[in-house]
Amino acid sequence: MSPFDWRSVLLARHAQHVVLIHFPIALFITGVMFDVVSFPRKQNQFGQVAFYNFCVAAISTIPALATGLIAWQWALEGKHLEGILLLHLIFAVAASVLIWAVCLLAWRERSFGASRAAIIAKYSLEFLAVGLLGLAGHLGGFLSGVNGGP
Repeated sequence: MSPFDWRSVLLARHAQHVVLIHFPIALFITGVMFDVVSFPRKQNQFGQVAFYNFCVAAISTIPALATGLIAWQWALEGKHLEGILLLHLIFAVAASVLIWAVCLLAWRERSFGASRAAIIAKYSLEFLAVGLLGLAGHLGGFLSGVNGGP
């Protein structure tokens, strides 16, 4: 199999998931960093960058989750999930839901303003989502063999 053969890239059993998953992770974490930087300075430019990162990260979770489910069906033929793979799926779906929640809270904050409680809730969800992304990514590394897994 040649590394330049397009079929080896597009038709690999789980390669698309491994590639696509980096987009929501990087976009969301970058958005959190811009959001944290924008808060004490009240700099709207950083807040806007954070908002757009959250939106694109939320949208990019859809193909990342879809390719993960497809990889599960192809690689394991839909076998019952257990152990690390089950935890990876749970943390990834939970992180995805939190990314969408942060995106919606950021949109609401941009459109209607935000109370102190809403801002605290948004930052809490951001940090929780970063933690879940880290856990899901760490377990995914074991599944792919990068971290010494199977």
